[in-house]
Amino acid sequence: MRTQNPHREVSSALNEAEESATAHQELQEDQVRTTAAATIVSKPDAPQASRPQDALRSSMDLPLSKTFYPLGFAVEVITNHPAVLRAAIECFGHISSCRATTQLQVRVGISRGGDAFLPSEPTRREYNHLYSLVADTHNQALLDLETGINFAWLSEAALMNPGYLRTNFLEKIVYLLLGAKHVTDVHAACVSRFGRGILLCGDSGAGKSTLAYACARAGWCYTSDDTSYLINGLEYPLVTGHAHRVRFRPTARELFPELADREATPRMEGKPSIELPVAELPLHSTSTDARIDAIIYLNRFAGAQGRLAALPKGTATERMQQDLFSAGDLRARHAKQLEIFTNVPTYSLEYCELPAAIAQVDQLARGL
Repeated sequence: MRTQNPHREVSSALNEAEESATAHQELQEDQVRTTAAATIVSKPDAPQASRPQDALRSSMDLPLSKTFYPLGFAVEVITNHPAVLRAAIECFGHISSCRATTQLQVRVGISRGGDAFLPSEPTRREYNHLYSLVADTHNQALLDLETGINFAWLSEAALMNPGYLRTNFLEKIVYLLLGAKHVTDVHAACVSRFGRGILLCGDSGAGKSTLAYACARAGWCYTSDDTSYLINGLEYPLVTGHAHRVRFRPTARELFPELADREATPRMEGKPSIELPVAELPLHSTSTDARIDAIIYLNRFAGAQGRLAALPKGTATERMQQDLFSAGDLRARHAKQLEIFTNVPTYSLEYCELPAAIAQVDQLARGL
């Protein structure tokens, strides 16, 4: 799957969503089901529950929906608030093609009431195939990773910062569900050269995103910065990634002149970063997918000259299995999927300067 100008696609999609928030007809034209147009498109919560079971909020009316294709898999977002669909477009609106038939649905119900300030970052808990995200009494989500059944109960306060909704609930829920059945997360960047896909792995700070971007600036095809997703169930290792954007550490401004005046992107969690759409960067080629022909573990330190050395067979599978974040039966399934990397040639790369590293990786790609 190739992406030519994802930034333009996202901008167009966002414009559609803004119109949808104020016009019921636009929601219909965008294939969004609705029966009424309001801030919360449902009957307002009663001041007091008329029946004991009403307090459970188990039958919220969710008249709005739209299908998105994160990582190329169809996911329907169902809600009662247009702001949720706008946030989903920002998260997943950069791709419109589907690689496989999926029946995933994500339900997000927005309620009035609760605190007037932005909720805290949700606490995550997992037991086998059950997963929860709990910020407070009014903002929480529950997922069954085995069946795919899920629901997020959120207050209007969670919509105050679109980044909060996207990062803490929408993206987490969608990628958890995809990870339960369809993909396995790999902590690696991915680039391709001469039709050969290479994963760049390593500890935090090893320079995965930086080297991937430097290669892309030098003519390589870019697929992902520091997270790639192995497509489960194939006979060969194929990964997909967020080829529509690149995330940098703030220190990358010192390496790439085009980042000099770029501000850090506000993030609800994780380390500060600069996040930019590839349309604003001098990249020659991007692809959402790449077949993997080699794996490199990066080791960056002062004085390193740029040396590539082969690692024992199975090294990548063993290290990736150790890095898995999943638990229980799901972790065992992910570990099994990662065995597909066992016979992929794996190397270590000691380097300090980017030109030397690029030269080594380029030489490897030519010889594969």
